[in-house]
Amino acid sequence: MKVVALVSGGKDSCYAMMKCVQYGHQIVALANLMPVDDAVDELDSYMYQTVGHQIIVSYAKCMGIPLFRKRIQGSTRHQKLSYKMTPGDEVEDMYELLKEVKKKIPSIEAVSSGAIASDYQRLRVESVCSRLGLVSLAYLWKQDQSMLLQEMIDNGILAITVKVAAMGLNPEKHLGKDISFLYSYLHKLKELYGINVCGEGGEYETLTLDCPLFVHARIVLEEFQVILHSSDSIAPVGILHPLAFHLETKAESVSVGGCDKMNDLHHENTGLVYEVQAENSEGCVDAKESVADVTVLTKAADDGLQISTKKEDLAFSVSCWLGASESSGLQDDLKGVLRKIEAELSGHNLDWRNVLYVHLYISDMNEFAVANDTYVKFITQEKCPSGVPSRSTVELPLPHVGLGKAYIEVLVTKNEEKRVLHVQSISCWAPSCIGPYSQ
Repeated sequence: MKVVALVSGGKDSCYAMMKCVQYGHQIVALANLMPVDDAVDELDSYMYQTVGHQIIVSYAKCMGIPLFRKRIQGSTRHQKLSYKMTPGDEVEDMYELLKEVKKKIPSIEAVSSGAIASDYQRLRVESVCSRLGLVSLAYLWKQDQSMLLQEMIDNGILAITVKVAAMGLNPEKHLGKDISFLYSYLHKLKELYGINVCGEGGEYETLTLDCPLFVHARIVLEEFQVILHSSDSIAPVGILHPLAFHLETKAESVSVGGCDKMNDLHHENTGLVYEVQAENSEGCVDAKESVADVTVLTKAADDGLQISTKKEDLAFSVSCWLGASESSGLQDDLKGVLRKIEAELSGHNLDWRNVLYVHLYISDMNEFAVANDTYVKFITQEKCPSGVPSRSTVELPLPHVGLGKAYIEVLVTKNEEKRVLHVQSISCWAPSCIGPYSQ
């Protein structure tokens, strides 16, 4: 797939790009979010690393591909784990940025990110990708951090620390140091204080100056200033502010996995930097508005619905179907069936959050997209804060046995404390689940 890589400048996003190339994908563009004020080093952001943003502009020339940048206008407004489209949230800046990249390069199919352990960040990238019809690639997700750090070093990533904020890390002593130099010391701190050796707990941040994907040049940091944010005696916080740097051209420019080829933009535009201007959050509509048509059902469908309930000790199942003579097509049939189940749940003082599993049977798998589009208007993350139900979709010759084009069976529990897993990113950790249902 052709991939746009989210880059913060850190080692993780750069190594995630390398993994994409390793698995046969092509990096065709970079995307970066930066502060509104160039003089500001760090924002109070749950999502984005901005320390060292002054140097990211060089990545386009180093890799020979375009870099799209956008200034962060939003703030952290939606703080729950699962993200809901929220005007003014910093996640909407990512949406606008990637939307513009897709507009400029229509063949882009996927987004790479360097998330390792943060569900908060992964879920937001997945949310944006879902809205834009892109695939999230998170090849570092849930990987062992010690193994990852060693792999980064072994595979030629030259990254220095640009922020430290943990017990045992001293700004004056440890800022500007290469991760290979700090490798043993970070593991010592892990044994002493339990830190994350890749910095996933905010212990430190890095800036990549060279890696195998920098096929044209490497970055040389000439001068920097150490800025102390907190002089706490236990865990002082400091950042590295770059003052001067230059690019050092590499003797041989060799393509890595085709990463310096661009078919969608003219060749002379490769290596250029585009700044995406702020827009109103188009497409950022409250999810409640998108389900307005859920209650619109044809009378014929409602009249012909059949329902069956089977109760057990800890759970019960509800099945709903339509007779073939009352069928009005898959979309209307599925609306009617889902609405009937919703009413049945309500009669037990329950709702979709109590549903553990959905068996969805449709008459023609070629209409899967229609079924999915209808399904997500009823069963949403907003209605299921603990996670959407797991689901299987099976094609059956329903009309041949006198049924309509949709048949559903749901497994329901009165216990709302269910635990589900919904990972949409393609990773090395678990099979992805790109649909509106949990694994």
